[in-house]
Amino acid sequence: MGSLGSFSSVVLLTLGVLLVSFFVNPACSTSRRALRLRDHQAMQNGFKVTLKHIDSDKNLTKIERFQRRISRGRKRLQRLNAMVLAASPSDQDSRVTSPVHAGQGEFLMKLSIGTPADTFNAIMDTGSDLIWTQCKPCEDCYDQPTPIFDPTKSSTFSKLSCKSELCEALPSQTCTNSSCEYYYAYGDSSSTNGILATETFTFGEVSVPKIGFGCGKDNEGGGFDQGSGLVGLGRGPLSLVSQLKEPKFSYCLTSIDDTDGSSTLLMGSLASLNNTKSGPANIITTPLIKNPNHDQSTFYYLALEGITVGETRLPLEKDTFTLGDDGSGGLIIDSGTTLTYIEEDAFDALKKEFTSQIKLPEADATDTVGLDACYKLPKDFNNSGKVEVPKLVFNFKGADLELPGENYILVDTDVGVLCLAMGSASSMSVFGNFQQQNMLVYHDLAEETLSFVPTKCDQL
Repeated sequence: MGSLGSFSSVVLLTLGVLLVSFFVNPACSTSRRALRLRDHQAMQNGFKVTLKHIDSDKNLTKIERFQRRISRGRKRLQRLNAMVLAASPSDQDSRVTSPVHAGQGEFLMKLSIGTPADTFNAIMDTGSDLIWTQCKPCEDCYDQPTPIFDPTKSSTFSKLSCKSELCEALPSQTCTNSSCEYYYAYGDSSSTNGILATETFTFGEVSVPKIGFGCGKDNEGGGFDQGSGLVGLGRGPLSLVSQLKEPKFSYCLTSIDDTDGSSTLLMGSLASLNNTKSGPANIITTPLIKNPNHDQSTFYYLALEGITVGETRLPLEKDTFTLGDDGSGGLIIDSGTTLTYIEEDAFDALKKEFTSQIKLPEADATDTVGLDACYKLPKDFNNSGKVEVPKLVFNFKGADLELPGENYILVDTDVGVLCLAMGSASSMSVFGNFQQQNMLVYHDLAEETLSFVPTKCDQL
């Protein structure tokens, strides 16, 4: 990527609907090894899973893809806010009886379940914990792309007892005929209900036995029909990360414009920063923070200390992005939310400073693009394909993450506007996947750190 300069960067735009022409720092590569795991509790190696965006197979224009992402992202943000409200200590009398979870997501991961194995695509979600799929006999199931899993045909399926550790880790459960029955709600009337069991899961050529999962027999609401279940990658005990007892994983998401390339999830040793080609200077590392509120312990919180536009650090209160002692506020990094949403006063300050530096007239594109900070493209844009925009830096604790232009600028040449691809949030802030394009996002739960590595994700 070329230098962004001290004040602004020259963002190169193609004449398509969205911004695509940027240079990214060197890619990282991982070795290709077929591993057979006998004991997932002591996994010594790792595995690689290909991810695809849920809209990748649809015949959509670039702007249509983006608008669909924004719509889903706003619904997910509402779910996240519902989680905050449900977990609020000040709302104990009116809170729902079952904790609310984020659910949904933007990327599908291919896996197999059972012996013999049934293959399907599940939603990858770093904002929830439970792994689940629909099971026969199904009392109320949504239409899914693949046949519903039949546990009676698998020799490795086993129900979990009510006294099992995973059953006791459920936020809401009952005991039916000595079997553990779960209920998981997702904040917008969506839910899954069924039996908690263990089964052999296969990721690529790596089989992992006795993974606890929800065998859903009553699944309601929208947002799940793109896949045949969900794989939670959160911090709670029910997630795949926790059950593997493997504290390191990473994902790498391709550009929104890349409809052919595949994104990647890496678990275990394959997620190591030692496997990247980027030098130490290109690795940005910041601490992970744990939420003191148990009902919100799933999320990966980061310490965002400020935001810089050009050379100007925004004049924000010191506690703008601070995670409160009661678990409120803070900023999470999330694979399932499209845009970055920041606290309202912070977004207003960002928009004001960005507007003063970009030197383009403001434009109202809320009804077309769906973003709040938009500007009219210069008249010569169609000829030059270039426009200057201020650089944007997220000042995390111990790490200043300067975003490439494609990770915060969106262009619609049909409408003739350039937009800042961010929004405002009423409570918890979210660092979304649009800002994570072509970055290896490495989670090290042993060291409690998260690292960003510029990467050509389609070449992993």
